[in-house]
Amino acid sequence: MARHRWQAARAVTAVAAVMVTLACGSADDPRPSSSSPPALPASGTGTVQIGGRQVTVHVPASYDPARPAPLVVGLHGYTSDAAELEMYLQLTPESDRRGFVYAYPDGSTDDRGEQFWNATDACCSFSEPRPDDSRYLSELISTLEGAYRIDRARVSLIGHSNGGFMAFRMACDHADQVAAIVSLNGATWDDASRCRPSRPVSVLAINSSTDETIAFTGGDIDGNAYPSAATTVARWVGYDRCGAGRDAPKLDLAPALPGAETSVRTYSCAAGSVVQAWTIHDGTHVPPLGSAFAPAVTGFMLSR
Repeated sequence: MARHRWQAARAVTAVAAVMVTLACGSADDPRPSSSSPPALPASGTGTVQIGGRQVTVHVPASYDPARPAPLVVGLHGYTSDAAELEMYLQLTPESDRRGFVYAYPDGSTDDRGEQFWNATDACCSFSEPRPDDSRYLSELISTLEGAYRIDRARVSLIGHSNGGFMAFRMACDHADQVAAIVSLNGATWDDASRCRPSRPVSVLAINSSTDETIAFTGGDIDGNAYPSAATTVARWVGYDRCGAGRDAPKLDLAPALPGAETSVRTYSCAAGSVVQAWTIHDGTHVPPLGSAFAPAVTGFMLSR
């Protein structure tokens, strides 16, 4: 699939952020600096530099350092950025309502000036250098756990498109750190041997049946294959040692589509984990999400 077909949701709303300029390492070093910890916000929303990249962190007013809080990390798609992801998913109100710390970092910039995550061979590092984003995000989680009282059993990632691929990569590589992931129109490794999770991770795979960019039935990007939505779910049903699936009531996540357009299939798995497949029937790569989406996906992550 040609790269130029990859398009992200663009918004015209300006995003205000508190900018804190810190010397935390060069742009070529994906690791957060241990010698110069970032001045992360104690409350509200702040944007800092960690490992040479911009990271926005929202701390709800209810956050209490005496009580462990869940952590949610949001991952944008190729050609997008962290601010656009939040404008699309609208998770900050859920952070305030449910009391989780919410971080949404920017990826690296490629030779076309587009931001990306180096997730799998299919998506989406198209030129050198190829950053070790698996390590970067792992160390970012550790940095946030060092700055806040985080419940390490309730760390989740949610990503759209390239960010969904990256969420799957993190579940493969860092199951010891990640309890749950949500992928919206992403996919796991095509080569199943590349994914060896050390323990079960709860997975919510959301896919649009008529996605024009990441094909529901699988495909390739520049000759590198990615699996279908069904294969992605089947792989994680195997990794998590799940039982038989069952259908659950449909959801209305995209009000522009008729009726309750999203079918739900759920699998109960080892160690209390869950795999769910949500299919947005007639949905596109960037489906127009309604107000029910953010509560539904955060409910999945936090219940894990």
